[in-house]
Amino acid sequence: MSDPESLRCSSVRNRGGVQRVEGKLRASVERGDYYEAHQMYRTLFFRYMSQTKHAEARELMYHGALLFFSHNQQNSAADLSMLVLEVLEKSDAKVEDEILEHLAKLFSLMDQNSPERAAFVSRALKWSTGGSSKLGHPKLHQLLALTLWKEQNYSESRYHFLHSSDGEGCAQMLVEYSASRGYRNEVDLFVAQAVLQFLCLKNKSSASVVFSTYTEKHPSIQKGPPFVQPLLNFIWFLLLAVDGGKLTVFTVLCEQYQPSLKRDPMYNEYLDRIGQLFFGVPPKQSPSYGGLLGNLLNSLMGSGEDDDGAEEAQEDSSPIELD
Repeated sequence: MSDPESLRCSSVRNRGGVQRVEGKLRASVERGDYYEAHQMYRTLFFRYMSQTKHAEARELMYHGALLFFSHNQQNSAADLSMLVLEVLEKSDAKVEDEILEHLAKLFSLMDQNSPERAAFVSRALKWSTGGSSKLGHPKLHQLLALTLWKEQNYSESRYHFLHSSDGEGCAQMLVEYSASRGYRNEVDLFVAQAVLQFLCLKNKSSASVVFSTYTEKHPSIQKGPPFVQPLLNFIWFLLLAVDGGKLTVFTVLCEQYQPSLKRDPMYNEYLDRIGQLFFGVPPKQSPSYGGLLGNLLNSLMGSGEDDDGAEEAQEDSSPIELD
């Protein structure tokens, strides 16, 4: 028997073995023998891991977690979900959409207030970096954002949308967020903050999409531009200025709209960072701090990197808290 054929036959046998084991475990769970089934899952996990059968271990733990979730056995399900992550962390599994979707599925089924859920998402995002996106894979952030949106956890959903590439989804969530939780005179604040933060993360395309989608779909915003709300006009002009890259335009724009920008004390901090990223403005040196503390604050604000490292720097540390 040739080597490829031998490997294929071995894979078929392994899958058949996993299916037989899953059948026995499922029967145990259906009988209500949750503790016994949970311990058996853990025993099999360590056995598979010792044999470097990583794919089999991950598949068994994933389906076992789903089974426990379906029987409202949150603790056992969360434990097996953590073992799914352990396989990924200890194996050479590549970041693929199917795996990210599995992780998001497990996250969606966890108790919203459980400490295991917070630990799970932290480890999942860390694993998903794959050496490229230091804040977590954009696809996983998008899937998490969609789950949190369904749960009406708008604040957390917004955070994950910011680190995804889904500007349209973010805008639609913000429309709902504004309509259900905000005041009528705050409709412009919701989108302004999101656009400024997307720009601070050097994501121009999502910033533009979130603005255009939000202003088109929000029922309390009259068709523009120009808009009734001065802050929306500022954001519209800012996006045009970012494309042009002219410092004089950016400077005049910020000066002319100061009354609107004073509505949130964070706006000028965002704009300082945007000035550095898109208009070549040098980082501000705070006179209040010097020495080691000043250097620390500069590093937290993302300043002090050269242009070539700007893209990497904005991923490594946000210039402001994007909560």
